[in-house]
Amino acid sequence: MAIRKHRAGELVIEQTRDFGVVRAMLARGGLMTDGIEWPAACYIVAYVGDAAVGVIGVESKIDAALIRSLYVNESMRRRGIGGALLAAARKAAHTRGARHLYLFSIGAGEFFERHGFKMVAVDEVIVAIPGIPQVEYYRARPEELAREAAYHLDVSGDGVIER
Repeated sequence: MAIRKHRAGELVIEQTRDFGVVRAMLARGGLMTDGIEWPAACYIVAYVGDAAVGVIGVESKIDAALIRSLYVNESMRRRGIGGALLAAARKAAHTRGARHLYLFSIGAGEFFERHGFKMVAVDEVIVAIPGIPQVEYYRARPEELAREAAYHLDVSGDGVIER
């Protein structure tokens, strides 16, 4: 349930600490839920009305962050919700000091590339942000890590006013 009431049909993106909502959405999408309670993690939920329809996580550390677990309900895809969640996560990462944004993906690489991410070696992510729950999960499971693709986006210029 949303923290506050939303208007019917209105898309609202907001940060949450309601791990029940986050866990249920990630499980619905078949995504990993291990480590979501990590104190430095940030989760952002998309609501249409009061129904949670999408979620994304950000795990940040020093000057880098990992986008974790973007999921949008199947019936709500192709409406810009994933892009709105990604934009909110990018902003959340930048405000937490991240200059570099990384992610792992098996099947959504084209989506992330449309949003400016470039494919990088998986080891680059492992070296850039050790200690992050999802990174440590994969480090302990090299056979799963071998199936992942990794992506990077430089966000150091986000919010900078150029003259």
